[in-house]
This record gives sequence, C-alpha cells and structure tokens, in this order.
Amino acid sequence: MASLSYKKSYRRTQSLQQFYTGGPFTVSSDGTFLVCTCDDSIKIVDSSNASIKSTIEGDSEPVTAVALSPDDKLLFSSSHSRQIRVWDLSTLKCIRSWKGHDGPVMAMACDASGGLLATAGADRKVLVWDVDGGFCTHYFKGHKGVVTCIMFHPDPSRLLLFSGSDDASVRVWDLVTKKCAATMEKHFSAVVSLTISEDQRFLLSAGRDKVVNMWDLKSYECKTTIPTYEVLEAVCAVNSGTAFYDILSVQKPKKSKSSTQEVYFLTVGERGIVRIWNSEGAVCIFEQKISDVALSSDENDLRRGFTAACMLPSNQGLLCITADQQFLFYSLLKHSKEDLDMSLCKRLIGYNEEIVDMKFVGEDENFLAVATNLEQVRVYDLASMSCSYVLAGHTGIVLCLDTCIASSGNTLIVTGSKDNSVRLWDLETKSCLGVGIGHTGAVGAVACSKKCRDFFVSGSSDHTIKVWSFEGLDNDTKEATSLNAKAVVAAHDKDINCLAVAPFDSYVCSGSQDRTASIWKLPDLVHVAKLKGHKRGIWSVEFSPVDKCVLTASGDKTMKMWALDGSCLKTFEGHTSSVLRASFITRGTQFVSTGADGLLKLWTVTSNECIATYDEHEDKVWALAIGKKTEVLATGGGDAVVNLWSDSTAVDKEEAFRKEEEGVLRGQELENAVSDADYAKAIQIAFELRRPRRLFELLSELCREKDAKDHMRKALQTLGKEEVRQLFEYIREWNTKPKLCHIAQFVLFQVFSMLSPKEIVEVKGVAELLEGLIPYSQRHFSRIDRLERSTFLLDYTLIGMSVIEPESDRGETRNSSRKKVDTDDSSDDRAAGKEPVSEPTAETQQKKSSKKRKSKKSVEVCYKKVKLPGAEDSAVSLQA
Repeated sequence: MASLSYKKSYRRTQSLQQFYTGGPFTVSSDGTFLVCTCDDSIKIVDSSNASIKSTIEGDSEPVTAVALSPDDKLLFSSSHSRQIRVWDLSTLKCIRSWKGHDGPVMAMACDASGGLLATAGADRKVLVWDVDGGFCTHYFKGHKGVVTCIMFHPDPSRLLLFSGSDDASVRVWDLVTKKCAATMEKHFSAVVSLTISEDQRFLLSAGRDKVVNMWDLKSYECKTTIPTYEVLEAVCAVNSGTAFYDILSVQKPKKSKSSTQEVYFLTVGERGIVRIWNSEGAVCIFEQKISDVALSSDENDLRRGFTAACMLPSNQGLLCITADQQFLFYSLLKHSKEDLDMSLCKRLIGYNEEIVDMKFVGEDENFLAVATNLEQVRVYDLASMSCSYVLAGHTGIVLCLDTCIASSGNTLIVTGSKDNSVRLWDLETKSCLGVGIGHTGAVGAVACSKKCRDFFVSGSSDHTIKVWSFEGLDNDTKEATSLNAKAVVAAHDKDINCLAVAPFDSYVCSGSQDRTASIWKLPDLVHVAKLKGHKRGIWSVEFSPVDKCVLTASGDKTMKMWALDGSCLKTFEGHTSSVLRASFITRGTQFVSTGADGLLKLWTVTSNECIATYDEHEDKVWALAIGKKTEVLATGGGDAVVNLWSDSTAVDKEEAFRKEEEGVLRGQELENAVSDADYAKAIQIAFELRRPRRLFELLSELCREKDAKDHMRKALQTLGKEEVRQLFEYIREWNTKPKLCHIAQFVLFQVFSMLSPKEIVEVKGVAELLEGLIPYSQRHFSRIDRLERSTFLLDYTLIGMSVIEPESDRGETRNSSRKKVDTDDSSDDRAAGKEPVSEPTAETQQKKSSKKRKSKKSVEVCYKKVKLPGAEDSAVSLQA
C-alpha cells in the first residue's frame, strides 16, 4: 500500500452565490451577461454559468429600476433614494447622478441612440433626460396612477415614448411637440408590459385584467383584444428571423378575411406556463404542457408563476423569470407537423435561501443535490453551475437528504421533510419511487445503506428511528409506492438531528438534542452504547471508514471521537461557535468540520491539530458534502452560498518550490547588481523579493556615497506607484527605530523632493502611512533640537570657565602683537644703522615653548567638558 499523504490545504474553485433577490433586471445586447438587482446592490452575471463578474454597491436602498445603453457601456440605475445614477461598466464607477422624481423610479428605458433616458416614477410622472448632460429635456404629466412600464419607439426617427400605468391606461408622448399624442384606455387593470410588433405598426399591451390589447400606432385605436384568462406579467413579440418564428410560420393557420395583419406574440403570467398567440383570430397556437415553475403547496396561497420575460438577442431563445428568483432559458422545438414543445435549456437560480443539506450525486460526482428552505430538491450541474432539474413532491420544506447507488446501478436520493414523510427518488427518471409515511414529526435526518444498498434509516423530531426497506419498488410504475418500515425504536428524549450508517451496515449511530449519541445494531435497532460527554445538542455523527470509532460534533464547540463501547478517545477544540458538520477524509486520518462561526477547518486525527482554517461564508455553515472519489468539498449555509473546494496540497507545494527557486535566482541577481554598483536594479529586485532589510542596507550604502542625492534619485525614479506605497510602509517601520531613523528620513526627503504632491496623493493609502510617519518624525526632530541646544550650554560653560576662547580671537591677537614687536625692533635697528640681530636667550625660548604648549592645550579642550590640569596657570599667564 502506498504511503498516505496528508492534505494540508484546500482552495475554493467554484462558488454559487446569490445574484438576484427579485425586482428589475436587464439583458445585454448580445445576451452574454445579465444585470440583476440583489437587495441594495447590482450584480453583473455571466449568463453561461451564473458566475458574478462584478458587483456595483448601491446606497443601502433597494434598487427599483435598471437599464443598459444600446452599446452596453453605460448602466442606469435608481433606488428608493430617488437618485438616478449612470455607471461606467468598464470602471464600475458612477460618472453622473441626479434626482428628478418625487417618488421612486419604477421603470426606465434608453433610446436607440443612447442619448436619452426615460424614467417612470411612482409620482405619476414621465421624465426624459439627456444622458451626457444629466438635465431634463421632457416633463410629462397626465397619468393618474403609478407608471409601471415605459419604452421608446424602436425607430430613432420616430420620437415617440410609450408608458403604461396602474390607472389602466397607455399614453403616447410626442418628444417633438412635448405633448401627449394619445391616451389609450381599454384595460380595466394595471398595464404591466408593452411591446411593438416587428413592422412597427402595432403596440401590444398586457395587463392584470387578463387581456392583451393590440393598438394601431397610426390611429391609436384598439384593433384587437385577446383574452388570456390569466393575470399577465409580460408580453413579447415574436419577430421573423428567430427560431420561434420559423417554427410558428410552418404552423400558420389559414388566413381569415380580416384586414388586420397577423402578429405572433407570447405571454407569461401567474400560471407559470408560456403561451404563444396569433393576433389574427386571437387564437393560442401553442401552450406549454407542463410548468417548470414550482407551485405553492397551499391551494389558498397565490401560485408562484412568472414575473417577467423577454426575448433574448441573437436568436438565443426566451428568458423567463419566476417568483422564486429562477432564470429559465427556453427554446421552441418541433417534434412533428402538429406537435410543438418548449425545451428548458438552462436554469439559473438567483437566490437559494438557506442551504440546509447537500450531497454529491452521479458516477463522476459532477452533480450536487441541494436542499434549501423549499419543498423541492435542486440538482446542480457543477460544470455550468446551473440547476439541471428539480425534484418536487414534498409538501413541506426538505430538511435532509442522502444518496446511494442501488443494486441495479441507478443513483437514488432519499429526502426527509417537514411534512413528516420520506421519499425515495430515481435520478435517471427524475421521479419519486416510494414514499414512507409513519413519523409523527418532521424528519430531520436520513442515512442510506453503505454496503447492501437495500435500506435507509430515518430520524425524526418524534424521537424515533425507522429502518425502511427498498423491497417492492418498481421502476416502471409512474406512481410512487408505499415504503415499509422494517424496524422502529424510540431512541432519544429530544429531536434527532443526525444519523450515520457504519461502512459494513452493521451499526447506525444517532445524535440528538438531548446531548447524547447512541449506537444501534442493525437491522433490528438493538441498543449497543450511549455516548455521553457533550454539553449541548449533537449536530453531526459519522463512522470512521477504517477504524471502529465514531466522530461527533456538538453545539458545545467541540468534536469528540468515541470507541464503539462508549468511551471517549479524543476531544477536538477550535471552533468559536457550534460545530454543525464533521466528516472524515484521507481514509479516516483527517476530517473537516464546519460551524456556526462560518468557518471550514481541516484537522489531523493523530495530532489533534487544526492545520487549516478557511473563512468564505458570512453565516452558519449547515451543509457539508464530500466527494467519495475525488474528495472535493462543498459547503453551504445561511448566506445562500455554495462553495466548492479542491485539494491544493500538491499545487501549493509546487508553487512554493517554484517561488523558492525564483527567489534564489533573483537573490543572485540582486547580489550581482550590488557588486556591479547598479543600485537602481538592486533596489528594484529587493522590492520584488519583499526584502526590507536588504533594501535598507542598499539605501544605507547609497547614503555613504559621494553624490548620495543623485544616486538616490536615480534609484528611486524607476519605482512604480505600488512600489512607492511599499517604500512608504518600510520607511514608516524604519522611522520607529532610532538606529534606522536617519536613513529613513533621508530617503523620505528624497521621495518628497522627487514626487509632486499630486503623485503622492495618488498613492493608495498614503494618508494612513503619513499618519504613522508624523509622530515619530516629530519625536526625532525634537530630540535633535534638544541635543543642539545642549551643545550651546556646554560651549557657554567652558567659555565662562576660561577653559576655551574663540579660536579666531586668539589667532588674531597673536598675529597683531607679533607683527608689532617685529616692526618696533626693525625700526630701532635701522635708526642705529645696525642689522637686526636676535639672539634668543634660554628664558625667552622656555617662555615661547610654554606658550605653544598652552595654546595647544587650550585648542584641545575646546570640545571637552573635563577641566585639564594646569588650566589655572594658563589663565593667570593670560591675565598677566
């Protein structure tokens, strides 16, 4: 057997995040990305895999309207703050903002040229703005209710604006005359959607009065009223050149004698189905047979249908948005001459709510089954992060799930719900095979057989455990069969939170809110041992895949490992809140845990040590799934985020080795540059290698050069903004130490002399860096000032003690006296006619030599504080 290598690190490879919480949205002109509102922020989402490309933070108010310019370069948004903002999508910066409405902006649209923006408000006004100038060009008032929808005429030469309101009217505004061209009143409820036919002759309006009206744009008269018998949310025209139109044109019915040109359009509404209509004869030519929208389990409650729809550009199909934040991408298929079908190409989930459990499914574990606060189980394709299909059947929230592969080879999923039942699903047919009814409380835990694969165990809030058999299941029947319970036991005094089946199906372990875990022998549920020791409820249990032990995770922030006889073997501590999940990896030698603190931790069993901690969640991490083959991790929790983690131990090791190798090579380049006196290159390499000590040594050497300033400026001129910021950080650290502050101040002076104030301000975080420099700099200058003043006091004291005298005064006195004596002697000699002869006596020589010695001593003591011996004699001789 090969030696077992521990996992040391994991990396987050993919993430399924929430990007839409309901409200306005828009699609780019090429259909590659979506602009969605998520609470008070705006998410730019890749339409292929639901990945968030960028996020625009709002003003803490819910966003009420968004629109894109025709070239997708500008984004317009407005929120409850009534502030209209223009964003540059290349830089994600707000380039312009203004206020104009007295209430929230409910809808907005940009004209085909991109120069005008129309906004419709809850204040019953319609305003048109100049995008570049940000000023209002048109002010329209006339609606008697909230303006709900707005659109420009698609022809830029026809300057018309259409608006619909909840006063059941549609108004046409002429931008040339700045007046209302027509008021079209035929609806009896709010108008929610407008569209124009391809030939631009007709305007279609859909309302909540369950009808679609077709208006003639020449006479502004209602040509046709099509009853749809459902509350509508959107109407879309089907234009020629699309796959929808090509298929429908083959299905065209015989022409009637009516002079009205036929228009194809589709509608969506509360029923959650797509229907396609022909205006000629007001007939429905296609109706979706089965709805892909989850309907509420309560018949008295409002049904969850579609809230919006739009035709995607570039013949990409139809996009429908549901009330539970799903984006459904449809294409129309033709099976035969008379048979059409709507195919669901892709399903993106905008908001998952709280994730309570999930498991990997599929042979290659490329799917992830997720249970959220809904009655359905969503199965995601990990390649595209789109929801492949939904398992619907429970009438209560699904609380738990587990997977196994049946003896037939089919992948099965077992789910437990708040409706007190368990269900068995076949993923190939996406149908429910069996239903187990018998619990009197919510089913909070299920666990499938590991070896025999012919049973599963369920635990409920009714304190009981049941063993269910797969016997009697028929894959061919469409109706779910009733599952039989083989054994039942009252296991705990409180709710059962978790279950785990041993690798060889010999035992099952249960964890409960009564702070205990129990081990039961299968299949008769005979009690074996009770695990006591936790101080709070137990949220997770799992058998080791190799050893006869059980791992439990509790609300007391600890995890414990137990022997099957009930004795505690080890205790693991490290979480700061309740531990909610724990699972073994690396053949039982390691395990991972998640908790209410939002952390994912990696542990080694033998050393009781947490070797890695990851913080990528903002709320409790309820769900943890581990791939049995790939050991890929998946975590999900209360923040509605699913993170996928892969083992990066080998990759990190290679990267560390490569970085070390590069560091050695670059270090050699650094030493070569120093030996060549190429300080500019050496400093650049020191910055790249992040070696502040070596950098300080280089700068110190530069300061000792003859032309230190020139060398320093030449070396610092090559630095970029990021390196200047790093240099400021180093200077801030050096400046705190008296031994290093002189070099730091010299380098700082050169940087300030070299850079302009504007360039310094542009350095990221310069304000904070300077705040750290100022106090220590003031302290250094104060110390220097005190030292300088101290030297003045020393000079004054020594001069007052006559130990020293100004050097210049003594020199001038000696020279003048010497010159005077020489002048007198020479004049006397000349007067007597004799040559000046000077024969120094012994006494004169002794006096001169003593004077010389004294003068040397006086010079020496000028800079000494200690009084030298003989100072008094010198003072006396000077006085004499």
